[in-house]
Amino acid sequence: MCRWAAYIGNPVFLEDIVSRPGHSLIQQSLCATRCHTAINADGFGVAWYGEKPEPGLYRDVMPAWSDPNLKSLTATVKSGLFLAHVRASTGTATSRNNCHPFVYGRWSFMHNGQIGGYDTFRRSGEMLIPDALYPSRKGATDSEALFLIAVSEGLEADPKAAMERATARLEALAREKGHAPFMRLSAALSDGQRLYTVRYSSDDEVPSLYHRWSDSRQGRAVVSEPLEDGEGDWMEVPAGSFCTFEGKSVTVEPFRPAAKAMAA
Repeated sequence: MCRWAAYIGNPVFLEDIVSRPGHSLIQQSLCATRCHTAINADGFGVAWYGEKPEPGLYRDVMPAWSDPNLKSLTATVKSGLFLAHVRASTGTATSRNNCHPFVYGRWSFMHNGQIGGYDTFRRSGEMLIPDALYPSRKGATDSEALFLIAVSEGLEADPKAAMERATARLEALAREKGHAPFMRLSAALSDGQRLYTVRYSSDDEVPSLYHRWSDSRQGRAVVSEPLEDGEGDWMEVPAGSFCTFEGKSVTVEPFRPAAKAMAA
């Protein structure tokens, strides 16, 4: 399983979330405590928002803990909204284009989970991406496909409904042509103004997801795993949820891709 962390609030140095905490994202890439897997050494990425609508993006295939450029970037860049990800491949090649986050216009997206048997129906999945969006398909991951399908389903106007429709379409393919687990999804996405997250699975093994507001930072971290063991106020995102984070407010809504599939 991949691991990720996102932040929204007053600007902070990226390292305050990515590398400095006791159980930071980089530490999780070496030793995850939720959903135990091998180390996450298949690349990393950071997307951050600054003075322009479009996010900055830095990705590489090196393990996150061994890249001095990442250390320098996170120590000197401040942002009030950013997404960071360490990758553990579920089958596709280790390449920069397969590293999260993915960016389209002002939107950024990252994913932890899998779509069961994607390699067996990859061509069918690719065909769900409209021709107008296909030039933006740079890699080969199921995650990037899900993102671009969501863009085509109206991500700009209604992120929740677009993600439900995109998830339903790929889960239907997994049930028809792939294998279980059909869909495991812990994702974060942003338009530069708000942070959205999804926690969903077609089985009972839902990827972990937590969030916490910090009064000292005046910001919220949303993470695969709590960043400090001694902080007892991390809140677990309920399974089957779509969350919207804006300022200090949190909106939690049911995430029901099956209902979107039935209505299609």
